[in-house]
Amino acid sequence: MYKRIMLATDGSHLSQKAVLSAIEMALQFKAELMAVNVIPHYIQTYFEGSFAVSDVDSQKIESQWAQAAQKILDKVVSQAKEKGVDAQTAVVKSDDIAQGLMDKAQSYKADVIIMASHGRKGLKRMLLGSETLAVLTHAKTPVLVLR
Repeated sequence: MYKRIMLATDGSHLSQKAVLSAIEMALQFKAELMAVNVIPHYIQTYFEGSFAVSDVDSQKIESQWAQAAQKILDKVVSQAKEKGVDAQTAVVKSDDIAQGLMDKAQSYKADVIIMASHGRKGLKRMLLGSETLAVLTHAKTPVLVLR
């Protein structure tokens, strides 16, 4: 049924449920697994909402974020290997997390995107937004949301 599964993870406790489910699905369907973490570009000017920093400093910060993201993804690879599943990883840089996930799913030609939802409601949802909802409503790829 699924040949290419893309897992979106931020390393949170809640996303661990999505990790375990994606690994299990990949095992059952003998599918490829791609674990993805999206990091933003560092905001560089006061007008973008930050203090102005040099290009060198912003690159250093982005590099640290990328290393932290890769560490999260390496943990997924390790968990997948324990179950006999080969997993690939991708750290995606995008200021729009949902769009970054959808673009990666399209370029990877994923059959399904698996991700977790924090299940925020009301004002919290409005203030904090929902990347999961954005992916769910705009992705051309089917999305499996776990709570």
